[in-house]
Amino acid sequence: MSLRIFYDSVKPEIKKRRNLIKFINKVIREEGRIPGDLNFIFTDDNSLLEINKEFLQHNYFTDVITFSENSERILNGEVYMSIDRIRENAEKYKTEIKEEILRVVIHGVLHLCGYDDKSANEKIKMRWLENKYLKMFKVEKYEF
Repeated sequence: MSLRIFYDSVKPEIKKRRNLIKFINKVIREEGRIPGDLNFIFTDDNSLLEINKEFLQHNYFTDVITFSENSERILNGEVYMSIDRIRENAEKYKTEIKEEILRVVIHGVLHLCGYDDKSANEKIKMRWLENKYLKMFKVEKYEF
């Protein structure tokens, strides 16, 4: 089992990666899953757009793309996140950049756990879970 955070051409304001990793592990366990080999990669809009085009045949920017190779309860995969989208969303929704980073990380974890957000109901469920885990982060005062 290994959970790693990488920066591809960008570096978000994360000073304590260990705390972010602990939080990710906690979210995974709250979902009844076990962390396996997981990579969380922060990148920029252009890199994520290329991934979106190549693997999903989508020609638009997005904040997160998840690739999973899960086996039963064990989560394995990669979560690619655009720091450009994260910053833009933080500004758009008038929230702190760190909160938006957490929201996108949680969103990626939920995709790894099998949640989808294609329908309106699925989007509502995922947003509810994101808010639940954001509250957990604030209550437990993880600093990252």
